[in-house]
Amino acid sequence: MNAGSRPLNRLAYEASPYLQQHADNPVDWYPWGEEALERARREDKPILVSIGYAACHWCHVMAHESFADPEVAAVQNEYFINIKVDREERPDLDNIYMAAAQALTGRGGWPLNVFCLPDGTPFFAGTYFPPDAKAARYRMPGWRQVLLSVAEAYKTRRADVTASAHELLEHIKLLTRPLPETLPLDEELLMAAAAQIGREFDPQYGGFGDAPKFPQPVVLEFLLRTHLRGDVQALPMLQQTLEQMARGGMYDQVGGGFHRYSVDERWLVPHFEKMLYDNALLAEVYHLAAQVTGDTFLARIADETFTYMLRDLRHPDGAFFSSEDADSLPTPGASHAEEGAFYIWTPDELRAALGDDAVLVGAYYGVTRQGNFEGRSILHVPRPAAAVAAMLGVSVERLEATVARARPILRTLRERRPRPFRDEKVITAWNAMAIRALAVASSRVPAYLDAARQCADFLLTNLRRDDGRLLRSWKDGRPGPAAFLDDYALFCDALIELHAADGDTRYLATAIDLANVMIDLFWDDQAGMFFDTGRDQPALVTRPRDLSDNATPSGSSAATVALLRLYAITGHERYETLAMQTLQQTTPLLKRFPLGFGRMLCAADLALGPRRELAIIGPPDHPVTQAMLAVARSVYRPRLVIARATPDDPVVTLSPLLHDRPMVDGQPTAYLCEQFACQMPVTTPEALQAQLG
Repeated sequence: MNAGSRPLNRLAYEASPYLQQHADNPVDWYPWGEEALERARREDKPILVSIGYAACHWCHVMAHESFADPEVAAVQNEYFINIKVDREERPDLDNIYMAAAQALTGRGGWPLNVFCLPDGTPFFAGTYFPPDAKAARYRMPGWRQVLLSVAEAYKTRRADVTASAHELLEHIKLLTRPLPETLPLDEELLMAAAAQIGREFDPQYGGFGDAPKFPQPVVLEFLLRTHLRGDVQALPMLQQTLEQMARGGMYDQVGGGFHRYSVDERWLVPHFEKMLYDNALLAEVYHLAAQVTGDTFLARIADETFTYMLRDLRHPDGAFFSSEDADSLPTPGASHAEEGAFYIWTPDELRAALGDDAVLVGAYYGVTRQGNFEGRSILHVPRPAAAVAAMLGVSVERLEATVARARPILRTLRERRPRPFRDEKVITAWNAMAIRALAVASSRVPAYLDAARQCADFLLTNLRRDDGRLLRSWKDGRPGPAAFLDDYALFCDALIELHAADGDTRYLATAIDLANVMIDLFWDDQAGMFFDTGRDQPALVTRPRDLSDNATPSGSSAATVALLRLYAITGHERYETLAMQTLQQTTPLLKRFPLGFGRMLCAADLALGPRRELAIIGPPDHPVTQAMLAVARSVYRPRLVIARATPDDPVVTLSPLLHDRPMVDGQPTAYLCEQFACQMPVTTPEALQAQLG
């Protein structure tokens, strides 16, 4: 096998698109596995673990500058055993080695390059390193210099390197242990966390902290919950953030969907990659905010984001692909890709596409001759439509109609450009977030329910083994590694939501099965906590556990939410015990660093309650069943857990909420309960509305 005249390395046989992108490197790359580790031990060579992902801009830059250079590759091959890792497939490795980088350098990111002893224990780490020719410009050591320095240290100062590696590993292990102190889990803790978040809020542009700015949808979800608890600052912060993000360049004004994050405080210039998880989480929170506020603009952004996911990230059989790249060719046949090339415009391009309408559209989207990104313009909405209309001397109605007419034209034209690379891995955890978002939003747009169902069925068919255990990923029929805690927890939570929306008790039964497998694989009774890797997965230098909610919810927070919801349905006390034990371990962190624990704060809100359980007994498609469900789901009720069944369904034996709940007079019947103490059954949506309040 050859790519041009260069033979492919071992990565050519991997399913991961990111690993395949490095298959024609002259570096003698290995995928992570025993073959590489055994060779490192046998030859007594240090290991270079280089971690990235397919949509990562700087990963591509370093690959082009250094890993594709035969002279640099020769140094790597002589002194190191080189391992490439797709962080999306192996979050466990990424967790361990990112902790090492942050401990050593105070920062992290990708590409992540970590030097290890032959057993995988890290001793030196960094992120992007420039080639020697650019080192002075970046005020950093060049990559070749780093390689030679590390190799020399390993050869001549082995004892020091080994000692520092073991010290670093002990530090990493400490990060997984519960804190010695705890705080009371009460409403005061939630409101203190919300107040701390408020102190980080940017009142001008929304969001939290300084540049770069990340969307943090799970924190925004928590603000919706504290709004319901009477926090008067929560909803204004949420609305300002959602509106500013949607009007900035971080939002794709033409095609819908969000880029990864903004490099500035105004949400103007993004890193242009688009990730499934960002869009699933953001679509859900925009929908929920629209549900709470009645704001049609927020609902439109939710729907455009779902449309993007369904149009551009969907597998033909219903699952969702992982991401789209930041980079693409600026023109067909160009020699190299450029960041953002697919998304940016010039006034001349607008005029060629829109004719005279280009004046109005360009003014609305901030397109100028000088541009705002490398001489071209990222479309954004810097001024309200009324201000733009007044400046141009036209009515607001004419301006908005012109912009609405232009968007599909620009999208059609843009499709003729070379598209960014799409990573077509199907990842269980990320698809679970899409399922939950679609199921939640189906209360407003019923068509989303079928998409959620198709995605769930795809995962159950292709990413669940015959023994009931999950896979982390799948691509073109090729299974990826065993699933991690977040895969189980997020999929379990998504199936609970899908069951509520769809009424298929198969989804509820599967959620219970997954929860039981999850506890068996990831809960450690001796340590009293969940780990991110299963007890049957190959041992690493330490067993990783990350409690923080970053771009995605942590496995521990997702498990806490799922187990609390399942306890409300099943009454299985072990579910609640493990959830509360996990939650209690984080209470000091929730108060001190709430921006890093958004989903765990949502779990705390659910735990504090009051939680209510709603059982709807009746045929799923019966008009009264549907009407009662609509009453329950048309209002944002995050502490209401819904279960559905027909009286003769076998699943009723799994849940005291459903068991021995007959239909009254042969009509679909609703039972509203709190801690399994139920009100009188009702058979009309009006009566249920009165009970729900």
